Parts: sequence; C-alpha cells; structure tokens
Amino acid sequence: MSDPLDIQICGQLIVKDINSFNYSTKNRSKKVLGITMIKTLIKSTRITWAAKNVNMYLLVLTYAYFADIIINNPYEILEGLILVSALWGALYSLNDFTDLENDRKDKDKQIRPFIQEHVDKKWIILFCSIIITSVFIISFATLMPAFTILLGLMLLNQILYTVPPIRLKDTVFAPLFSTATNSVLRIASCAVLLGNIFIVPVSVYLFIYTASMGTYIMYKSKQRAASVITLISGIILVYAFIKGDMNLVQFAVAVLPASLATIPLYLSLFTQKDKMFDIADVLYHQIAMLFFLIFIFYILFFHYIPV
Repeated sequence: MSDPLDIQICGQLIVKDINSFNYSTKNRSKKVLGITMIKTLIKSTRITWAAKNVNMYLLVLTYAYFADIIINNPYEILEGLILVSALWGALYSLNDFTDLENDRKDKDKQIRPFIQEHVDKKWIILFCSIIITSVFIISFATLMPAFTILLGLMLLNQILYTVPPIRLKDTVFAPLFSTATNSVLRIASCAVLLGNIFIVPVSVYLFIYTASMGTYIMYKSKQRAASVITLISGIILVYAFIKGDMNLVQFAVAVLPASLATIPLYLSLFTQKDKMFDIADVLYHQIAMLFFLIFIFYILFFHYIPV
C-alpha cells in the first residue's frame, strides 16, 4: 500500500513538470512568433525593389563616366545608395501598413506580408521609425546637407502619397506623385553626391519622370492612359538622343534593361495579368538589378585604374 506522503510528493512533481512544460511551450511559442514577426517586417521592405534605386544611380553614373569625371567619393555614393534603399524599405512597409484594409479586399494583394502574417500596429510603426530615424542620422552625420534634404523630400512625398488624411494615392494626382516623382528624387540624390544635380540633363529627368509615370499607370491597368504616357516619354527620349543628352551606350546600359522589363507589364493590360506581373518582377527586381550593380561597381572602382 502506497504511502500518502509519497503520493502527495509524486503529485507535486507531476504538477511541477506540467507547469514547467507549459512555461517552456509558451516561451518557445513567443520565440517563434517573434521570429515570424521579424521575417514579416523584413519581407515588407521589398528588398529586391531596391532595383529602382540601383537603376537610377547607374543612370547618373554613366554621365560621370562619359564626361570622364574622376569619382573621388565612391564609398559615399555607395553609402547614399544604401541609405536611399533603406529609407525606401521603411516607406514600403509604411505603404503596406496604410493600405492594409484595402489590400484585404483585393484578391491580387493577398500575398502582402501584413496580410499573410498579423503584426501588431505598434511594431510596424516602431520598425519604420527606427529605420527612418537611423537613415537621417547617418546621412546628416556623414553626407552633404543637399543629400539629406532630398531624403526628406522622398519621405515627405511618400507620406503625402500614402498617409491619411491627404493620401494622394486615392486621388487623380496619384500618378504625378508616385513612382514618377520618386524616380526623379532618386536621380537627384546620386547627382548631388557627384557635386552637380544637373550632371543629368533636364530632358533625361523629364524622360524618367514620364516613363516612370507610364509604368505606374500600366501597373494600375489603365490601358489608354498608359499608351499616351508611353508615347510622350518616347518622344522625349528621341529628343534627348537628337540633342545629345543621351547616347546609345547609356540607353543600352541604364534604360534598355528596365524598358524590357516593362514589356510584360504592358502586356498585362491585355492578357494574363498575374503571370505578366510575375515575369516583370523577376526581370527588373532580380535580373536587371544584378546587371545594374555590376556596372555601378565597374564605374566606381575600375573606370580609372592607375597604370
């Protein structure tokens, strides 16, 4: 016959083991949730979309290349590219956060990170705030004031575009303030680091502005408007060639890869929208970005090598 004291001790040990198991399980669950949240936040930055920044920086650097300008601050330019990309990562997260309710209703946007995995509002805001604040502190401390001002304009433009109550995204002005304005600011951010914001001719700024606007309109599946804007950007491009503001090599290196990536985007207006979007995404945000980076490193570090 069992001793009542032994039974009591055994029962206490069992309860202790159960509590320990529950505590361990809760901690493991919290750890898993924490890792999942971090992965979701990182995914929301759309890291591969840094291709837009890389593309615009390469375009600017081709002007330094053909002008035989010796680039004395290659690491500052790389720093600027990293800071711009980090800022836009945070702004993409902010965009997904402010679009969350609308995206839930859109079957094409169910793959957005904050829809697939729930992340508390406070963590999203904290995440974006830390990145944005860090970018501005580093920029202010290490780069010229003009660059920091351009970062501020990017931030301001995106806030006006995405954040209520203004939220230009929901107005007819959306195409004017989205990719179009942002592309011009990306170009300018690299140009000021080279010491001349107009190292890129005005006609090329206009071409990039209209071409980026056309891409945005294609993405929004507005066939007629996209065709009109594409025609206008084509006319500006021809003018730039005639005036000597862009040469064939610059076009082939900095413009053509991006243009090829917009072909499936344009075709999406007529057929297989999802498939065409996926093809355009891979072509521009992955393949073209690698191509752009190779040329950037060549211009920055191997264009002028002492003999």
